[in-house]
Parts: sequence; C-alpha cells; structure tokens
Amino acid sequence: MSDEAIPMWIEDRVLHIGAEATAISGSWMGRKAVLKKREPRAYRHPSLDRKLTRQRLAAEARVLSRLQSVDFPSPSLLDLDANGGWMLLSRIDGIPLYEALQNGDAGLREIRKFGKLIRNLHESDISHGDLTTHNVLIDNQGNLTLIDFGLSKIAPEIEQLGLDLQVLNECLTASHYDFESAVETMLEGYLSADSGKSSAISRLSATEVVDRFDAIRGRVRYHA
Repeated sequence: MSDEAIPMWIEDRVLHIGAEATAISGSWMGRKAVLKKREPRAYRHPSLDRKLTRQRLAAEARVLSRLQSVDFPSPSLLDLDANGGWMLLSRIDGIPLYEALQNGDAGLREIRKFGKLIRNLHESDISHGDLTTHNVLIDNQGNLTLIDFGLSKIAPEIEQLGLDLQVLNECLTASHYDFESAVETMLEGYLSADSGKSSAISRLSATEVVDRFDAIRGRVRYHA
C-alpha cells in the first residue's frame, strides 16, 4: 500500500500479518496510529470478498464506537474506508501480555486483571471472539488495553461469552502453563468484576457466564 492511498498517512513498519488483516504502524495527521488493512482473499469471488470486507469492517467500527462511548480501554477509531478495506486506529503504548508473561514482567496479578477486563467488556454487551494474551497490551504502569475486535459481536448470546473464556482458557493452558493457577485466577478476576449492572440484553451474571464456560470446557474434554 502506498502512502498516497490514505491522506496524511505515513507508514512506519508492519506490526502483524494475520489471517484476515495486516496491521501497520505509522502516523496520521501527526498522531501515532495503526492502519488495519483487510487483504483480498483469492479463494473468494471478488464481489463476495468486497461485500464481506465491508460488512466486517463496519461491524468492527460499531464495536469500537460503543467501547469509546463507555471509556473501555481499547483503540479509538480515527478513520474508516469500508470500500477500501481499511481502518485507522489510535496507537496504544505497550507490549502484548503474552510477551510480558513470557519474559517475567507480568504474572498472576495481571492475569486476574485481564479477567476483570473481560467482565467489563461483557457487561458492555460485547463478546471479543479471539481472547488471547496476544490481543491485550500492557504498558509500563501495568494498564491493560484490549485490541483486535475483528471477530467481536454486539449483543452476544451466552454461548459466545462462554466461548470467550474457553478461548482464553486454551491460550493460558497451552502458552502459559508455567502459571499453574492461571485459568482459576482469570476466573476469579472475572467473577470479582460483576457489577450487577450489566448493560447486556440478557442481563447475564458473571456466574452464569462461568457456568456456561464450564459446560463448554466439559464438552471439549469429552470430545477430545
């Protein structure tokens, strides 16, 4: 992508190449920013690919706008071109929690904070869809910021909330097995953050979501 494709955008470096999108750091109108560009998929018909790209970017933009309205720690949406397949987000300082846990700069305290952050997200009536320690950043003060809402949903069903916890469960047990009580600590944080004032349509309590997670975890173990 050339710098001329987006007005006032100056590209720095590629941060991540994912299955659905490429994230590039740079500056936009003098502000640190991240360009998230959804690349065309050759295996899909071009018209279908363009339609899916527009729909997914629009859905992610709605999620980010809602999170901004409730001051949830997440990137701000700066600009969007659904037809062009890109969005510009504010750049968040910090490193992935995955790295901090691997190099010893974070531990169970941060995992518990992550659990609380997830509950705050769910009480905002949003599921993430890809909750891993790669998709939460931690700064020098220990603040956590959730990123990458490409698979998120507004007004999710309880199964999607339980699946959020199951995805993170799989991440913690596979990538951070040195922390033996990581999953239990995350769940403690999640349960402790239940405000009793969820804005979710279903008014689901943290206990109900954890119960669904336990059911999903049980099904996974059974089929495994």
